[in-house]
Amino acid sequence: MKYLTVDFGSTYTKLTAIDSELKEVIATSSSFTTIETNVLDGFNAAMDKLNKAVGGKFDYDEMLCCSSAAGGLKMVALGLVPELTSKAARMAASSAGAKVVKTYAFEISNKEQQEIYDICPDLVLLCGGTDGGNKEVIIANAKKLCTIDRNFAVIVAGNKNAADEIDELFKNSDKDYVITDNVMPNFNELNIGPAKEQIKDLFIRKIIEAKGLTTAQKMTKYKIIPTPLAVMNGCELYSKGTKNIPGHGDLMAIDIGGATTDVYSMATGEPTMEATMVKGLPEPYSKRTVEGDLGMRYSLRHVLDAIDITQVEKETGVSEDKIRSWVEHCTANPETIADKGSENELIEEGLGKATVSLAVQRHCGTISSVYSPMGQFYSLTGKDLMNTPFVIGIGGVIINSNNPDKILSGAKYDLNHAESAKPKNPRYFIDARYIFAAMGLLSSINPDLALTILNKEIKQI
Repeated sequence: MKYLTVDFGSTYTKLTAIDSELKEVIATSSSFTTIETNVLDGFNAAMDKLNKAVGGKFDYDEMLCCSSAAGGLKMVALGLVPELTSKAARMAASSAGAKVVKTYAFEISNKEQQEIYDICPDLVLLCGGTDGGNKEVIIANAKKLCTIDRNFAVIVAGNKNAADEIDELFKNSDKDYVITDNVMPNFNELNIGPAKEQIKDLFIRKIIEAKGLTTAQKMTKYKIIPTPLAVMNGCELYSKGTKNIPGHGDLMAIDIGGATTDVYSMATGEPTMEATMVKGLPEPYSKRTVEGDLGMRYSLRHVLDAIDITQVEKETGVSEDKIRSWVEHCTANPETIADKGSENELIEEGLGKATVSLAVQRHCGTISSVYSPMGQFYSLTGKDLMNTPFVIGIGGVIINSNNPDKILSGAKYDLNHAESAKPKNPRYFIDARYIFAAMGLLSSINPDLALTILNKEIKQI
């Protein structure tokens, strides 16, 4: 069997040719994603390169695809309280590959209603209340969503006692909607699986057409899924293994894209220090966070706003003016790749490291000191990843760098942000041919082959 995997990325369309008999990747190629015209233009250009790489036409038996073209699946999540259902909603959305651009708690105001209109999301995840608990808030929010004149789909995953009334509300609107199981049926009990499946299904029904991927879907019998979900599936496979091949245990993976930076952790995240109390919702073993304001092309201006540019200037030895000039150039020309050994490559590495540092800081849990009559102890909110043994780098800025370890060092524990439970002594690995998404796709039909190839491809720096 020969497989072709296709990742219609926000910046590049990436192809991977796989031979099951050789149990290896025989070639990869990429071309700029032509989202403004037709995504198949970029696919065909990448296919021409792939054919040249294999020395003739690559005749594949099966094709599997994922996509984050045009920034992927843009989602807004509504819940009852930020520490509970809003966070559960974010977990469900992120694990399914969506980019959560905003979450709201309690009953949304008129101003927030207008904000959702301005965001113009692809999907809205409506949560709120445990089963049998508060239902007034989710019903009020459903009414306000019905009046927003935007063509978004709604997934309702809240208090089941409000389902009938919400069903009537949306029946009388022009909204595409579905009602599924509560993301938090009982206090502090997560149930994100059903909502996650509905997000994937709506991606296929609605977003594929919106992003111009309908023709691509007809070329394969397998459903196109969000790229971050494919990467997460690859990370889970590498961590947990299969029935026949052992996995590698706890890990963190960082995927820096043109529009977003995704961080994945495969770990329980339990406290590493004694006398630590865990607060908040239980964390999933497989976790993804997506930073919609941190990307190396479309979001590069936002990176500059979020980081300390003087630190980048100090580490790279390049002036602030040149750094800002490079950012403007890359934003206007997202297909740009820095020349090897150039000053611009130093800027890319500096900005990449800062992006990794901030994204991982947001992903990891936080630890704080608490004093009581019994003495000092600690409080952990989120995942403690300080003992995570290795970090895997994914994405163009890492792959194209002469010093990927320098970029990934941003993931390491930093005394300047001592409260963040980042890895203390990780080893750095790299996905040099960007195959995590490809192997995540392949794992759905041949997990042993996918893991065998990952074991060959993922190398320590």
